[in-house]
Amino acid sequence: MGFSKKDYASDRRRSLEDLTKKADSLSAFFAGSITQDKKMPIENPALSRLLPAVLAMCVAVAASNILVQYPFQHFGLGEVLTYGAFTYPVAFLVNDLTNRRFGPAAARKVVYAGFVLGVVMSIWLATPRIAIASGTAFLLAQLMDITVFDRLRRKTWWKAPFAAAMFGSVLDTILFFSIAFAAGFAWIDRLTGMPDSSLTEPASFLGLGVPLWASLAFGDFFVKVIMGTLMLIPYGAILAIFAPALYAAGRATAE
Repeated sequence: MGFSKKDYASDRRRSLEDLTKKADSLSAFFAGSITQDKKMPIENPALSRLLPAVLAMCVAVAASNILVQYPFQHFGLGEVLTYGAFTYPVAFLVNDLTNRRFGPAAARKVVYAGFVLGVVMSIWLATPRIAIASGTAFLLAQLMDITVFDRLRRKTWWKAPFAAAMFGSVLDTILFFSIAFAAGFAWIDRLTGMPDSSLTEPASFLGLGVPLWASLAFGDFFVKVIMGTLMLIPYGAILAIFAPALYAAGRATAE
């Protein structure tokens, strides 16, 4: 049986249609359609669709809880920076992408799941005081991130994730470092039978004498600002690749 040019053209057309459908599916997964974004995000997604976000959130939180206990011993930054500052902004990226795709209700589910699993993992991998500090800071900061993002979701594409991450980072830094390392919360260590992990020894920050935990908090927040800004690159790339119309609309708004 011969294969005509008409058959060949028909097959190519079907292949292109299939590729278009797959591309549309990927676009919908990451950012939703323009119509969905202007109206309402997809409501009540199946738990299986949120599982990747939950797992990513748990990994980010657990890694940050461990790494925050290790000062960044390079370039003389041991008194102002920990490794945890480099990993925690990933949690905001996961939260914002979930919020963009599925809306604030689904994003809160991811946060709650990440909170529970993150605390359990932290208790196993870190001290109870670190786990309590991390859980409190994580939950409140991520909920603030969701609120700020949702209020700005119709603005230029980068404004919602940037503002949400900045507000969330401020709250997270204050809560975590004060609970985990300030002398006023040493009672948590006593209550749990652990050695006092307060970091009250004097340190220098911008020529000022401050407790070590405060110096670490300032350094941590500074890096979070940088990392939060850098997280706009993968966030914008995902929108540009999988939802180009949404990304283009955001750029048009900026112009």
